[in-house]
Amino acid sequence: MTFDSRQFLANLTQSPGIYRMLDERGDTLYVGKAKRLKARLGSYFRGALNAKTQAMVSRIADVQVTVTRSEIEALLLEQTLIKELRPPYNILLRDDKSYPFVFVSDRHPYPALEYKRARKRHGDGRYLGPYPSSGAVRESLSLVQKIFRIRNCEDSVFSHRTRPCLQYQIQRCSAPCVGYISEEDYRRDLEHAVMCLEGRSEQVTQELTEAMELASRNLAFEDAARLRDQIQHLRQLQQRQFVDTEGGDADVFALAEGEGALCISVLAVRQGRLLGARHHAPGNGLGLDAAELLGEFVSQFYLGQGREVPREVITSLPLPDSEILESALASRAGRRIRVTHSVRGHRSQWLELARTNAEQQLSSRLASQGELDRRFKALQEALDLDAPPERIECFDISHSHGEATVASCVVFDRNGPRKSDYRRFNIEGVAAGDDYGAMRQALGRRFRRLVEGEGMAPDVLLLDGGKGQLNLAHDVLDEMGLGQIRMLGVAKGSTRKAGLETLFIETIDNTLDLPASSPALHLIQHVRDEAHRFAITGHRNRRDKARRSSALEGIAGIGPKRRRELLRFFGGLQGVRQASREELARVPGISAALADTIHRSLHG
Repeated sequence: MTFDSRQFLANLTQSPGIYRMLDERGDTLYVGKAKRLKARLGSYFRGALNAKTQAMVSRIADVQVTVTRSEIEALLLEQTLIKELRPPYNILLRDDKSYPFVFVSDRHPYPALEYKRARKRHGDGRYLGPYPSSGAVRESLSLVQKIFRIRNCEDSVFSHRTRPCLQYQIQRCSAPCVGYISEEDYRRDLEHAVMCLEGRSEQVTQELTEAMELASRNLAFEDAARLRDQIQHLRQLQQRQFVDTEGGDADVFALAEGEGALCISVLAVRQGRLLGARHHAPGNGLGLDAAELLGEFVSQFYLGQGREVPREVITSLPLPDSEILESALASRAGRRIRVTHSVRGHRSQWLELARTNAEQQLSSRLASQGELDRRFKALQEALDLDAPPERIECFDISHSHGEATVASCVVFDRNGPRKSDYRRFNIEGVAAGDDYGAMRQALGRRFRRLVEGEGMAPDVLLLDGGKGQLNLAHDVLDEMGLGQIRMLGVAKGSTRKAGLETLFIETIDNTLDLPASSPALHLIQHVRDEAHRFAITGHRNRRDKARRSSALEGIAGIGPKRRRELLRFFGGLQGVRQASREELARVPGISAALADTIHRSLHG
């Protein structure tokens, strides 16, 4: 079967991660890393490729991705998988079992930070390490050299320079070779770099922050800007990495479900290193709830398949009868096994990564062509149409107590979401909280364009609402002579739980009863949820724009003092925007919950 790259790329994430290209037998052809998975993988299927790359792409039957939290983590995982799988299209290097170090000489007035593969016995300087990955060492060296402008040339080159080299021109070296920096100042910068590599970057950041504020008070704005940039780069260096940690053996299970489909991602961690992820889509014929299903899956994963059991099993949901499962696994393994869903530290980050991967795989599965065809045909039968619908449109309204009301219109065709046809309508001149008035305005603006010859008419019009919205839509379309468009109202049940919606076909007296397992209902839920998401995003953007005297001012719990601490800690608003939740929580006075609120507010 030919690999459908267009369908695969349409719903791929832009997050960093690794990808494995598989042939029709399931063997790995190539393992790669990406800062943005969608952009990197798209380059294989668009544009000119050399002959060897074309030969590899022609053999692709599937591509599996694993999302990571940073490009450095992707690099570490990539090297782990290459070593384990030895793909034919990757460069394979001999493993000499030595570990990398960073070396700082004690005998040179202007020492360089050097990469070393072996630690020599004589005391000619300091060795920092060992490090678990050469890639991580080179990334760290590159970053500290960029921040502190430490030289990286050989001593023989250094001693024969008469003018600064290109490294000075691009601001990656302070040119000690020609005396542009004093030995004292260079030693201070070098010591800061070493402190960062030793894990004491917080102390360095504090010193640089104080120096930045002093420079600003003295009106030395160029020096203050340079120190601000150093602080922002240091925050990148301080980012907590958890692909390689101090230790721990665990399997991490996360379940994602939606629109009638589900995915379970399993991350394997051994000796603190993430070895990879596998994704499963088990059936749920008995209609078990998520926790019961995950418990059944974990039991079969170990007890039914005879797999090795690590010391810890981490799950995204509390499992029923977890004590019994613990005892059974301990009996099988001959040692104590811990089954838990409540974890902290780097284990919580493993769990978050597993959740991210499960959600990404679920999104890809929902967008697969075979699944879409099945759902559209089921909707055709449910609505008694002559053919599967070619175009479905859905409208939704979003606001905060009437503020910044936005209506959304999303479009699905036989290939899934047609995002180029999505539209948002900023609602004006309607009373605050009047959802009916907002819906009337949005429908009028959309279908007035259709009457004027702009755009295509939908085969099915979905309305996120019950009887009132359906009657209103009938009035609007009848006024425009478009009463022939098939309409479907989607009213949430009393519990607002997926699968318990009430569906109205054309009129409020004609209800459609679909079982919770119906592919047609799953398609309706998918379209409705996408309209809801698109409306909420538009509303938040409009609301935030109106409040944007400062991006931090509209965040609950952030007053002048905390805002000042955030800007001081990260060297400016740009640094705050680039910070992760964990980094935000390290600011004095910012709790983990408040850090999450700040991150969500700044990133929508």
